[in-house]
Amino acid sequence: MATVYLARDLKHARPVALKVLRPELASAMGGDRFPREIQIIAQLAHPHILPLHDSGEMGGFLFYVMPFVEGESLRQKLTRDGPLPVREAIAILREVADALSYAHERGIIHRDIKPDNVMLSGRHAVVTDFGVAKAVSAATTGDTLTTIGVALGTPSYMSPEQAMGETDLDRRSDIYSLGAMAFEMLTGEPPFGRPTAQAVLSAHVLEAPPDVTTRRSDIPPGFCRQ
Repeated sequence: MATVYLARDLKHARPVALKVLRPELASAMGGDRFPREIQIIAQLAHPHILPLHDSGEMGGFLFYVMPFVEGESLRQKLTRDGPLPVREAIAILREVADALSYAHERGIIHRDIKPDNVMLSGRHAVVTDFGVAKAVSAATTGDTLTTIGVALGTPSYMSPEQAMGETDLDRRSDIYSLGAMAFEMLTGEPPFGRPTAQAVLSAHVLEAPPDVTTRRSDIPPGFCRQ
């Protein structure tokens, strides 16, 4: 949805992540709707949620600003190291789940939980872009997003209701995505590996997720209990 730049906050002399929404998306939302919606996200204050520094519009471009995190994404770590040790995976998942619980209690759903949106800084996990998908969704319509080719969510981690195009999502959608991400953290691949995005979405809707213990034998039984 956005192009990300490493920028410098001149007022506070610090590096920041400047994220500029795609022009066609900004045009579809209009000048003030996204900044108004994203202000809700600015109220989140949690040690495992990357905060929002600023947002606004300039020259027809909508932007938001977040801290620059020294470290790597969970995606980068998985690409380099493959499946994680069970203890390490549990520690990361516990912190992401804590961040989700905090936001869900305030009625905010992430809608795009995936390894790319989890930063690892020091020994801790930080969830990024919290609520940005919700702000975009609230400022546009599903038909508009489809027309300009923007999907809110990532097929490999979408809940069945997301895969079916539903927009009135609740916390269960994020929990499903967290489970899909956990599966990849432990096995090295998402639960449904299919050749096309459409096939992946269909699998989320029509198939039961595979048992993670069939892919890895050293996972404690309690970890997989539903």
